[in-house]
Amino acid sequence: MKSLEDYTIVIRPDDNNTFVAYVPAIQGCHAWGETSEAARAEIDNVFAMILEEYQEMNRSFPQDVELLVANAS
Repeated sequence: MKSLEDYTIVIRPDDNNTFVAYVPAIQGCHAWGETSEAARAEIDNVFAMILEEYQEMNRSFPQDVELLVANAS
């Protein structure tokens, strides 16, 4: 069974002095927090809910994706 540790998590500052955390490989797996730590903790909860939904629907989780980070300059 997949766990959140099997996936790449992106945490970045958001526009309103908060942080957003998301898992690029899993549609809808994103969360916000006032700090990066709070966003990371909340993504755990979101992942657990999505995992439960996938299990109820008898769906398998997608593979992780490889991210490429590049500056526009």
